[in-house]
Amino acid sequence: MSLIPKRGTVYVVDDDEAVRDSLQWLLEGKDYRVRCFESAEAFLARYDPREVACLIADIRMGGMSGMELQDRLLERHSPLPICFITGHGDVPMAVESMKKGAVDFIQKPFDEAKLVALVDRMLELAREAFAVHQQAATREALLAKLTTRESQVLERIVAGRLNKQIADDLGISIKTVEAHRANIMEKLGANTVADLLKIALAPIPPSKV
Repeated sequence: MSLIPKRGTVYVVDDDEAVRDSLQWLLEGKDYRVRCFESAEAFLARYDPREVACLIADIRMGGMSGMELQDRLLERHSPLPICFITGHGDVPMAVESMKKGAVDFIQKPFDEAKLVALVDRMLELAREAFAVHQQAATREALLAKLTTRESQVLERIVAGRLNKQIADDLGISIKTVEAHRANIMEKLGANTVADLLKIALAPIPPSKV
């Protein structure tokens, strides 16, 4: 039997030790891996964007606030799903955070069932975002195999140019275009033009700062 939690990692950022302990006890009991931080600054120093995870952060903290932390993560183009812990008077701030992309906010005292359901939803979003980034990394690795001339040919294939037009554009023969085209298909693992277009036109997530 594996001792590694299967349900994903949850970062908890709160300057209240009692809240951190409470969330850690609850979530570890539900088989999540929990990593707690007493400040936004401490979290940013240790955060690994390659990990599939989500974040629960207090909206009001000493030092950097939860909303300032959200701004820092946005600057880094982080896909990390965020949920904020709020007191009653913080709801307008929480609504503002959702306009910036926060998934939700939870008010104290916590409803355990709703919190666990929210964490599950955030981790599903995290897995989807991670998959997109993995696909982009694979795509970039494939495109890096192409020579400069092959990249020029691919660019024109994507634009819908015919072999004769590509040959005229680049000042090469049609046979040379056909050879480049075959090499491109092989290097990118594409069996059809449709496969080729899917690889070439796949969206690229913003790079992290």
